[in-house]
Amino acid sequence: MGRSQLEKQKTHERIVTLAAKRLREEGLEGIGVADLMKEAGLTVGGFYKHFASRDELVAEAMESAIGSWRRQQEEQGIDPASISLNDYVDSYLSERHRDHCGEGCAYAALTADMARSNDAVRTVATEGLQRNFETMTARMPQPETAEARRKAIIASCLMTGALGLARVANDEALSSEILETVKQFVKELPQAK
Repeated sequence: MGRSQLEKQKTHERIVTLAAKRLREEGLEGIGVADLMKEAGLTVGGFYKHFASRDELVAEAMESAIGSWRRQQEEQGIDPASISLNDYVDSYLSERHRDHCGEGCAYAALTADMARSNDAVRTVATEGLQRNFETMTARMPQPETAEARRKAIIASCLMTGALGLARVANDEALSSEILETVKQFVKELPQAK
């Protein structure tokens, strides 16, 4: 790959990464192309050298946001499925994750936006859900069973909802109570019969 192509690829990745963060912070409609490109230090005209449309950028940014945690783990040599349920729950339902929306779970930040989005974004989100459920299932006792998948889906949905609601609450005590209550419940879930 030539130097100019490599630079174009790096710029493209920088725009997508920035968009992924901003979309999680402000919603799928919360940031315009002009603002995003300005923040990236580029012109609006340069946008079309990288993307055919804003919808294309949003789909790529959502794919990046959905896969960011998994990529971070793999870059550190960690198989995401090898992280224990307790460690995963502690990290996911933490005050740090709650307070850093732009770096966190796209589902907790954008569930309603994704549901109202176009097919490209919903397809990316659906594929990410499948991967997330598979990884969560691997954390459950007897992961090859239908019961393990059922519990993985329940745990994933509870955690995503809890994180979103903890972000909604402007009462710190209530927000922390939501995180702690669901954290304890999910940790007990695999043992439930």
